[in-house]
Amino acid sequence: MGPLGLFSAVESTASAFSEAGFGGEAAGEPLFITLSGISKRYGTVTALTGLDLDIPPGSIFGIIGKSGAGKSTLLRIMSLLESPDSGQVYYGRERVDTLRGAALRERQRNMGMIFQNFNLMASRNVSGNIAYPLEIAGLHKKQIHERVEELLELVDITDKRRARLRELSGGQKQRVAIARALASSPQVLFCDEATSALDPLTTRSILSLIRELQRKLSITVVLITHQMEVIRAVCEEVAVLDGGQVAERGTVRDLFANPRSAAARELLHSGQQIGHTEGGGDE
Repeated sequence: MGPLGLFSAVESTASAFSEAGFGGEAAGEPLFITLSGISKRYGTVTALTGLDLDIPPGSIFGIIGKSGAGKSTLLRIMSLLESPDSGQVYYGRERVDTLRGAALRERQRNMGMIFQNFNLMASRNVSGNIAYPLEIAGLHKKQIHERVEELLELVDITDKRRARLRELSGGQKQRVAIARALASSPQVLFCDEATSALDPLTTRSILSLIRELQRKLSITVVLITHQMEVIRAVCEEVAVLDGGQVAERGTVRDLFANPRSAAARELLHSGQQIGHTEGGGDE
């Protein structure tokens, strides 16, 4: 997802944040996400076709597939940045793919997003990046300062609050991005290839942080990746995408022990081994 998608997500979330008010804890119960019969085309290209998937609340759920499998399209539809051509998306019992205007912004308040390339603003320091969605939501300076300090502590970068982005490692930049994504106390955190730009040691550190945050905040985490080792390291359940459909879905343990689909077997065979590395990381 590019910068346009990022700022659309951040600003929509911030607008809803302003309308709905500010809270320091997770906004309600973790979300149960259901997708039914989802199809999406871009011209002559079919990205998703009749896809069915349910994501249990309060879990770390992985979605994996090769390039072109439909992962990015699925993420945009799940996060309400795009609408499907056909099918339905539910958050709990509420259908959300048809929401527009203020109702859509209110729902987008309940989600956070982090990206492969961080998508931070070089013109701002660490605190300024985390504060951005709070500022455009119109919060008072005291509220912003208090929330930014909470988030800095949550992701363990309090000593970097005034640092410029050029002074940070890749892992530290991703911690800033995670803090910004959590600013609105979301019910669900979408992670779009969040560790693909990191070295193996830093990847383990970020995955450990995501696991810790999920437990601490009781949120639903949806992790999009092409790396089987990332799925094994942090996810509880996983869906394998292939050709715009779910080729296989189950527990991570079952997938690794007995993959049923050709797509899963191929991913396992060609999987990148993040557990073995020479040298250190860049945290």
